Amino acid sequence: MSKYVKGLLQSELARKIVNDNMQDFLVVSIKGVNGVDGNRMRGELKEKGIRLLMVKNSAFREALRKCRIEPAAALFDGPCAVAWVPERDKGGLGRSSGGGNVVDTAKELAEWSKKVPVVEIKGAFIDGLVLDAKAAEALSKMPTRAELDGMVVTLAQSPARRLAGSFGGPAGIIAGCIKAIAEKQEKEAA
Repeated sequence: MSKYVKGLLQSELARKIVNDNMQDFLVVSIKGVNGVDGNRMRGELKEKGIRLLMVKNSAFREALRKCRIEPAAALFDGPCAVAWVPERDKGGLGRSSGGGNVVDTAKELAEWSKKVPVVEIKGAFIDGLVLDAKAAEALSKMPTRAELDGMVVTLAQSPARRLAGSFGGPAGIIAGCIKAIAEKQEKEAA
């Protein structure tokens, strides 16, 4: 590949990093994935807002350097693909699941590694930190944003439920006593 073509490739990758605001991404090895599985995986991930791009390591490292994300270059060893959610797809993800952030992306790729065993998560780059394969795999076991939101709502409602129960308990006892007195007076009157 000529220097000119390499320069164009690096510039295009750097443009993609900047335009998609690629601050968090996973590095995946898809060495050995056949064409049918690769196309199916890309298509299903794309439907969920996740992009998967095979990269030439040296070109991507140079693009990372141009974008001042040098620490992530350590993840690129051997055949690699980059998985990320473009900034424009992070907002309203009305898709079935996945997408949105690096945790959702890790969950999707972990599912794919079960379907196609040669798919392997090699690492991740999140908020300026480089995660190794083990830590990146652990991301797939974290709760999703929707699950965390549900936990927060449940925790927020818990004190209110207990408070309502506190008020409801004595009121029920008083109502029972009043009913018993009323029934007793009805029997005496009859």
